[in-house]
Amino acid sequence: MDDLFSDAVRQLLADQCTPQVVRSIEAGASPADLWSHLEEAGFLDALVPESLDGAGLSLRDVYPVLELCGTYAVPVPFGETLLARALVAESGTKAPRGPISFGDGRIDAEGGLRCSAVHSGKVCDWVLVSHEGECRLLPVASARMTADAFCLDATLIWPLQVWKEAMQVPVKVELRDVQAALYAAMTAGALMHVFNSTLQYANDRQQFGKPIGKFQAIQHQLSVMSEHAFAARMAAQLGLSAESLNIDRLRVAIAKARTSEAALEVAALSHSIHGAIGFTAEFDLQLFTRRLHLWRQAAGSESYWHDVVGAALLDGASDMSLNLIRTATDMAIP
Repeated sequence: MDDLFSDAVRQLLADQCTPQVVRSIEAGASPADLWSHLEEAGFLDALVPESLDGAGLSLRDVYPVLELCGTYAVPVPFGETLLARALVAESGTKAPRGPISFGDGRIDAEGGLRCSAVHSGKVCDWVLVSHEGECRLLPVASARMTADAFCLDATLIWPLQVWKEAMQVPVKVELRDVQAALYAAMTAGALMHVFNSTLQYANDRQQFGKPIGKFQAIQHQLSVMSEHAFAARMAAQLGLSAESLNIDRLRVAIAKARTSEAALEVAALSHSIHGAIGFTAEFDLQLFTRRLHLWRQAAGSESYWHDVVGAALLDGASDMSLNLIRTATDMAIP
């Protein structure tokens, strides 16, 4: 993607998605102002074909935008909507306006369609739900909502009739794979932010007459954080390296497993270096480390995706582990 495009997204988020805005939306303020800026800028249609008034960019092109969703802890489903509009556009139609999230539907004991832990469920208008091999776009207004562990997430339950009457979206890939690739990118962005802010803190915080970043133990922790953050970014780029939404499941598995693994390590080390202040609500670090723990498990943790990679090896995708890795990573990352 042209640097001008990603720079424009970065500037908009830096201006409109400050930590103060994130906190206010998490506390219950309306996200309408932030969303209107994203909508008016046209970034949400980046993957939509030009024939449907989109920018017609490739999935590889928009990777930096999806990473920025994590860099700025965006409290609305920016990445989900961008991808959902592209999935709907593949059927030749336009998605409805408003924030869209993803959900995995199951029939509950009362006969309703339940989607648990919908990301940004409290601040979205639509949910693209996968259920029994089909995907349909369901309105949040028709669902019963209950709070989830993360303040912006929600469990949504629809009457089964709403599912039957909803707009069907023919999706050629597993929705979980799309979600995993997205969370890998957002995790990579949050990891880089946490690393950079922790590095800055270590250089600024004085103890025993010098910055704590001068102590060897802290330098070692920072080097481990750096290793995880940059390896996770490379893996996330791998997961979103396709031109179209027909993403490679093995590459997604590698991306999500590596970023989820890094999330635990980087979050722990960042809080270790910051000490007690890093855990306070007034300090920005927790805005990102909470999301690292959330996104680590969303769409499958590292153990789930490690199983996918292992199954690919055992199923004969390659005769040796090294050859499997070479095949999966044979690409030029820009």
